[in-house]
Amino acid sequence: MSGTGYQTLLDCRRRSRYLRQHGFTTDQIAVILGLDHPATPLRLYRYAAGLTAAQTVDAFHRLARTDGTGLRESRLYDYENWPQAGRRPSVFTLRLLARIYGTRPAHLITSDALVTYSQRDQHIIRHLGCIDSSRDTPSG
Repeated sequence: MSGTGYQTLLDCRRRSRYLRQHGFTTDQIAVILGLDHPATPLRLYRYAAGLTAAQTVDAFHRLARTDGTGLRESRLYDYENWPQAGRRPSVFTLRLLARIYGTRPAHLITSDALVTYSQRDQHIIRHLGCIDSSRDTPSG
């Protein structure tokens, strides 16, 4: 992680902890962080959760029950940069990342990005509920 990126993550972790202590939800924290950090929703949610890319990938593999072949840090960064660059995450990936971050898959992408998915996938993304991730993520 670059020095600037790591400093941003540390700042976001500090702010997230403070906001959580004052009753803010992950969704609210992601919105607040977005005011100061121009990033995609997917990256803002990782910041709101206070997780590094490595921690996110580890949590992803635990949930997917894979041995490390399902997601790499570089691919996570590709997903976080999409749609300006990078790659579009699958519905399966959005579901697992939403679980890790404690939000809904629809919150991890913009409405403009959502329309790039098939009608069936849009329905799935929109209608999946929030999943409690407290036992699935590493402490940050």
